[in-house]
Amino acid sequence: MRFIFKTSYDQDIRLAKHGGQVFWYGLLLLMLLAAPWLVPEYWLAQLTFVLIYGVIGLGLMLLAGYTGQFSMGHAAFVGVGAYAQAVLTNHGMPFPLAMIMSAALAAAAGIVVGLPALRVKGIYLGIATLAFGFIVEEVFARWESLTGGNAGMHVKAPAIFSWKIESSEGFYFICLVTAVLVTLGVLNLLRSATGRAFVAIRDSEVSAQSMGIQLARYKTLSFALSAALAGLGGALYAHKLRFLSPDQFSILQSIDLLLLVVIGGLGSVHGAFLGAIFLIAMPQLIAMTKDYLPDAIGQAPGLQTVVYGAVLIAFVLFEPLGLYGRWLKIRTWLQLFPFYRKDMFKRQKTFQKSDRLK
Repeated sequence: MRFIFKTSYDQDIRLAKHGGQVFWYGLLLLMLLAAPWLVPEYWLAQLTFVLIYGVIGLGLMLLAGYTGQFSMGHAAFVGVGAYAQAVLTNHGMPFPLAMIMSAALAAAAGIVVGLPALRVKGIYLGIATLAFGFIVEEVFARWESLTGGNAGMHVKAPAIFSWKIESSEGFYFICLVTAVLVTLGVLNLLRSATGRAFVAIRDSEVSAQSMGIQLARYKTLSFALSAALAGLGGALYAHKLRFLSPDQFSILQSIDLLLLVVIGGLGSVHGAFLGAIFLIAMPQLIAMTKDYLPDAIGQAPGLQTVVYGAVLIAFVLFEPLGLYGRWLKIRTWLQLFPFYRKDMFKRQKTFQKSDRLK
């Protein structure tokens, strides 16, 4: 078991709490850098999708996991970023500048949603964001002169001035650098005054307001930052698929993103990437096990939806902290063995929002 002796307040806000974290995260980064030479092209493509969904998941985690705001239309922000990236790059704008513009446009859409949503909360906020998702999907389908409508539109390969990035390895490194920079940015945001204000709003809006935190300002900022990260992930998503259509950003995609953060573990940066791994790996596992199931089950339509629903129910009932929460329990068991007690992680019935008592 590791004992950490703190001698300064700076140790509380360091990204790495001890040398072990530096070693393991450094080793993980080295493995990710070496992945193009270690894994086949198919699995490299799946790893690229994990990084893209990890960036999108960090945005939704910032909104739902750290600020406590419920969004059921987050795929709309991904679509705004994806279509903006496609239009800008197809008109000759350099890839990095187009990504910045796509994230800014998605952030503006987040502000448009965030301002009216200040008057509602909980399930009503979810309904408002769901309506926004339907509106954006319809705009993508009807604005044929810009988006190509239901026929879709092709996306050019990313290019930085005269250098075109057409190889899967080159695009993987772009996604890796983006994911690392976004993760570091989110971690630094969470240890700042803004991040602490987000957490205070999540725990109790009444208490946060009594401490002088401006709810309207920080809720809108959370929506904007979350939408910007979703738009950034959408820009990478557009270049990875090279083709966009409105049905790629429907309510089903928004549900998948909610599934990502809930199963990964709400309120943890690790949970965004663990949820992304689950979201990419689960269809592969279902496809691999179909051949071993009876035809009545394996060939049944909607099998993947049923499995997703069953897994979500199981996590909500038995592991509400998600995959990252399960890993914390395993790590604690290894550290405290043989003194680990089962009731150390016993669920407590507490009110997270004091305004529920009204």
